[in-house]
Order: sequence, then structure tokens, then C-alpha cells
Amino acid sequence: MSGKETVVLAYSGGLDTSCILVWLQEKGYDVICFMADVGQVGEDFEAAREKALKLGAKKVFINDLRKEFVEDFIWPGVQANALYEDRYQLGTSFARPVIAKEQVKIAMAEGAQYISHGATGKGNDQIRFELSCYALYPKVKVIAPWRIPEFFERFKGRTDLMEYAKEHNIPVSATPKSPWSMDANLMHVSFEAGILEDPKAEASADMYMMTKDPMTSPDKPDILEIEFKSGLPIRVKNVGDGTEKTEALDLYLYCNDIAGKHGVGRIDIVENRFIGMKSRGIYETPAATILLQAHLDIENLTMDKEVRRLKQELSLRFSEQVYNGFWHSPECVFTRHCIAKSQEGVDGIVKVSVFKGHVYILARDSPFSLYNQELVSMDVQGDYDPTDANGFIRINAVRLREHARLRALKDGK
Repeated sequence: MSGKETVVLAYSGGLDTSCILVWLQEKGYDVICFMADVGQVGEDFEAAREKALKLGAKKVFINDLRKEFVEDFIWPGVQANALYEDRYQLGTSFARPVIAKEQVKIAMAEGAQYISHGATGKGNDQIRFELSCYALYPKVKVIAPWRIPEFFERFKGRTDLMEYAKEHNIPVSATPKSPWSMDANLMHVSFEAGILEDPKAEASADMYMMTKDPMTSPDKPDILEIEFKSGLPIRVKNVGDGTEKTEALDLYLYCNDIAGKHGVGRIDIVENRFIGMKSRGIYETPAATILLQAHLDIENLTMDKEVRRLKQELSLRFSEQVYNGFWHSPECVFTRHCIAKSQEGVDGIVKVSVFKGHVYILARDSPFSLYNQELVSMDVQGDYDPTDANGFIRINAVRLREHARLRALKDGK
């Protein structure tokens, strides 16, 4: 045993966290590096492991969290129809608590008193990581270098980091840095900062990673049947070629492939960060866009109107809780339980067409459908007396007539 205090660093292998790894050792810590596989595009985990060990990490953990990410985090989002500020599907927000959960698990197993990360002092991720860590490991201490004056005054930008890397023999990629910041997982890719900080600047056509340009996407749609059980996707079938997926991770990745091929899931938005500033983000969220549309449809077919109204309010709260980093809070646990309860009977199949950047609903069916064709038909009276509508309309008109009477008094008529 070295006698030094131990810190578990959320490590990416990039310039920032590689410099942080060396800097933490300069400050007298033993460093354990942790990398989470949440489906990042093109990540070379073994190269990152080798790099971390060469730079002095005592251990490197690389844990595959993809299945847990889908089943325990993305799936509750599907049940909720989760959207932050009406458009953002929370791809980064869902990933952070699963990563933090594993980081805490390693810290506790290794007897580490500290955790560290490379999140900036202006963004949401610092909040998401740290709130999750404190909820799961209340005694942990957090080292956030980009909030420590000694660190951020020394490293004012990429040039300072590059110079530090050179001095300490930290390998630096020869690939030119993109003029924006990117975060990727199997749910989405996000782009922000750099040239994208100007909301008037249009995104480069070659920026996108998960989706084709809808203008050049195939001229023939893919028709999918998506089956839900208790609001969760349990099967997807491509009607055209018969491909069928039932395991959660395989199902999700297949929907990613189909949606990406057709350019589905791109948004460019300005959002309100929890910390109090607006930011511009561009997101690709292919599979989740298909599943959102399909789930909304099966939910409307099977869910009582008033239950759905309450559930919509819960979904809004849930989305804000997740975005703001409160996944592991008691209120978010409660909200998830309530939403899961609302999904009992949200079973059935939705047929969709995926084509040129859009998802079109074609048909739906459920053993628990609340749609009564005879009741609603214009051609059959069914178990409904049209004269009942007279009283219904008159009762609802009472308030409107009274409001008109009040307006007339105010106008002196």
C-alpha cells in the first residue's frame, strides 16, 4: 500500500482527462481510471487503457454498461415519453447517472475516498455526476479540477493543456480537433461549443455521425412493427426483410440503424441549462425518435384520458429531474414508479414507416384498446344516445354564458 489517498477518475483517454490523471498524481493521489462503455462511437478502449497505465494509473476499469443503460435508464424514458423543453430526448442526461453509479461502485469496492471528473464548471454534467455520487456515496469527496482555481488558472485553454502534455510525455492525438465539442453514447450524439456557440451559425453537413442526410437517404421506406408490453418495447420486426429483434440492446441498436439510415432524429435547439444559462446544442437521437412516436401512439390507444393527463404532468417533472441530475433522488424514484404504474396495459403493436427524416404512424392494435369502433362510428349508433349530448353541451355552456354576462356588465351593455 502506498499510503496515499485514492481517487477514481472518470477517464476518456482524451487530452483533458489525461492531463487531469497526471495532475492528480502531482497532487499526491493514487489514481484509478474508470471508463464506461455506453456505446460511444469509435471508442478504442484498449488503447485508452494502455495510455492510462503508462501515465501512472494504478488500475483501469473498463465496464460495459450498454445493457443496463438501455434497460434501466432509456426504457423508463420511453415509458415517460421524456422530453426536456419539448424537444431534447435527454441522451446525455440518461447516461450520466448510469456512469456515476458504476464509478461509485468501483470507488467503494476499492476503498477510494475521492472521485474526479473532467466536466467543465459551466455545464450540466458536473451537476449530474456529483449529485448522483453524493446520493449513492454520501461520504465521497469530489475533485472537480475545472472548478479549482489552481487548475483552471494554469490551464486557460487547449494550448496550455497541449504544452503540459508535451512536458509530461502525454500522448496527444495527431487528428485535428473538431471545431465543436462532442459527446456520444448509443442513445445519441451531442454537439456544442466552438463554432456552434453562435446560434446563427449553421451546422456543417459533415458533422453528423449517427444519421444520414435526409435529402440523400433511401427513396424507399422501412416499415417496422414495434411491440410494447407495459409501455416497454419488447420486439421490433422489419416487415420488408423479416428482421426481428427482441433483446433490449439488440432492439435498440437495430432501431438506431434503421432511423440513422433514413436521417431520423436530428434537432438543433437552444436550451436552458440547469445552472442558469442558455446553450445551443445539436443532437442526433435516431432510435429514441422512432420509439417516442410509436409509444405515444400505443399509449393513446390504451390509456384512459384522465390518467394520461396526469401522466403527462409526471413526464414533464421526470424530464426535468433527469435533465437537472436528480435521477437518484427520492422524488425521481417516486416519479418513475408512478409512470411505470400508468403503463400497465400499454400493450400492443404499432406499425411505422421510417422515411426521409420522418416517422409516420401507419396502424396500431392492442388487446387492451380503449378504442370502440362501434361507439365512435358515424355509420352505427352503437351504445350511445345522441340526445345525451344536449345536456352535456348545456352544462359546459353555463360557464361561458356567465362569462358573457359578466363581460356585458363591464362593457355597460
